[in-house]
Amino acid sequence: MSRAELLSPWHDHLALGLRRSPHTVRAYDKAASTLLARLNLNSWDQVADITAAQLRSHLASRRSDGLSNASAARELSALKGFIAFARAQAGHELSDPPRMRGPKIRKGLPRPVTPDDAIGLADTVEAIAGEDWIGARDRAVLLLLYGAGMRIAEALSVSGDAIPLGERLTVTGKGGKQRVVPILLVVREAVADYVAQCPWTLSRNEPLFRGAKGGPLTQGVVQKATARARKALGLPDTATPHALRHSFATHLLGAGADLRSLQELLGHASLGSTQIYTKVDAASLLDIYRKAHPREGS
Repeated sequence: MSRAELLSPWHDHLALGLRRSPHTVRAYDKAASTLLARLNLNSWDQVADITAAQLRSHLASRRSDGLSNASAARELSALKGFIAFARAQAGHELSDPPRMRGPKIRKGLPRPVTPDDAIGLADTVEAIAGEDWIGARDRAVLLLLYGAGMRIAEALSVSGDAIPLGERLTVTGKGGKQRVVPILLVVREAVADYVAQCPWTLSRNEPLFRGAKGGPLTQGVVQKATARARKALGLPDTATPHALRHSFATHLLGAGADLRSLQELLGHASLGSTQIYTKVDAASLLDIYRKAHPREGS
């Protein structure tokens, strides 16, 4: 079999069977393709027979390519899934992948920005944009992230049939799971301003946010606009689009929101993913305390 013949059903399994996000599908496709090329594998049986030692050697080689611990851990997860899929395709009774531990990852806390900086980023991407409608677009996207706690992929997947935005919006998140998020007036107004200025026809079944040439707006364009804005404001590199979602969660928790409600708003599958924000909020309070009482740390 050719590698393309092996990768095609794996791709369909991820995209259609498991309904993984396009970003995850691309990453898992690439991990499988690299494995097939490095080990010169051309059949499901060969993939199914991969041992833990071979997998460990492959990942060591990938680490020498400059792969970080976090990336190596994600790649290991992808390859375990690919091997399990290969064993099912080959008709092996044993469908579990080789057992091996991934590299240890030091999990840092999310780094939110302050409310003023969140609004400052949204206003600045508008002010420094090359065209008025692009500035309105970028501001609307960032306000969706901060005002509704949406992931950037979720915001960019909103289609024209959502217009005009109401007080609530149904969002499709990871794994195709849907949730309803409230949309603040300031966010609705920002999106309406973008729609009024957009030079492209916004069809109901196509992405709402468009690139400069009329195609779907990409995450990279939003990230670059945010990077220019944070540089103009003197903010750290951690002030990213995703940090605005962290900020939404942290600021709501600080205002008294309960964890269960926050979990639903963020679309987290487990409460454990949401509980990290309690640590962020505590860390923020401790930072404020230390700044107010500098001698306490001495």
